[in-house]
Amino acid sequence: MTSWIRKLGIVLLFAATQTGMASAQQNTDYPDGATPGQCFARIVTPPTVQQVTTEVEVTPASSRHVVIPAIYETRDIDVQIREESTRVRTIPATYRTTTERVMVTPEQEVLVSIPAQYETWTETIEIEPAKAVWQPGSGLYGRAGTTEVSGIDVSTGDILCRVMQPARTMTVERSRMVAPPRTERRIIAATYKTIIKQVVDTPARVETVIIPAEYMTIPVEVMVQAERVETQIIPATYRTVERAVVAQPSQLIWTEVLCDTNANEEKIAEIQRGLVQAGYPISVDGIFGPETLDAMEAFQRENSLPVGYMTIETVHALNVDPYANYAQRSSPAAEPIARQSG
Repeated sequence: MTSWIRKLGIVLLFAATQTGMASAQQNTDYPDGATPGQCFARIVTPPTVQQVTTEVEVTPASSRHVVIPAIYETRDIDVQIREESTRVRTIPATYRTTTERVMVTPEQEVLVSIPAQYETWTETIEIEPAKAVWQPGSGLYGRAGTTEVSGIDVSTGDILCRVMQPARTMTVERSRMVAPPRTERRIIAATYKTIIKQVVDTPARVETVIIPAEYMTIPVEVMVQAERVETQIIPATYRTVERAVVAQPSQLIWTEVLCDTNANEEKIAEIQRGLVQAGYPISVDGIFGPETLDAMEAFQRENSLPVGYMTIETVHALNVDPYANYAQRSSPAAEPIARQSG
């Protein structure tokens, strides 16, 4: 796009130049207020072109019908496999063990015969009085022989002793009544005994038992959302297109320039040095040749200046005083400065 704009500007500039040269002798529309030493060129300013971005529809918006399938999910459900029923159940009695004290014989009143009471004692009685008697003796003391000892013939060896025999007694038991027999009334207390027995704690009963129904859990697919048809809008598609739009058309204007009339080799050399300082490595020889022209146009494009002429605006942009060391030629017929490769 930039190349096209450049070509358009060059064509317009060339056409305007040819037109200006043909009518320069007749046209009286000259710059006002010009002073000696100023030169002007009638140039065609290139149009100002802007890049405009626009969106171009590629495919128009449309719609389509989409079938949304039904949605199912698996759920567990309880299925009855046996109904509720009842049955009769006999519950036996329950017992508990208790102890009970029962009367065996009741209390009664009786007549009791109390026999006579006796006391007993013992008594010793003599049954034979004491008397003197002979009894054999033993343990002879002295010498044996015929010695006679008062009634004892010691020569025989027998010994008789006269001793006193004590009286003979015997013990007898005697008793006597100390209380006569009698009759008295007595109360005989009732007699009891403890027995262990089982008693009914809860009586036997019959009850009806409910047997609950039985269920089985099985997985079942359940539709949670029915099938439906949706209309989907397909938006239009666009693509971005850049195109050049002329913001300001080209104009035919007078602009002050340097030329052979108001510039010499010294001024051209100053301009060349300014281009070198601006980053364009060219020869500084004071001759405005093709190399200097290319560098000047490149500088003008880079700094958004009118391209093609050494305008005063360009000279100022190069930090060069266009009027210093001005030397006007003596006559218009003077021989122009020779053009070389510089």
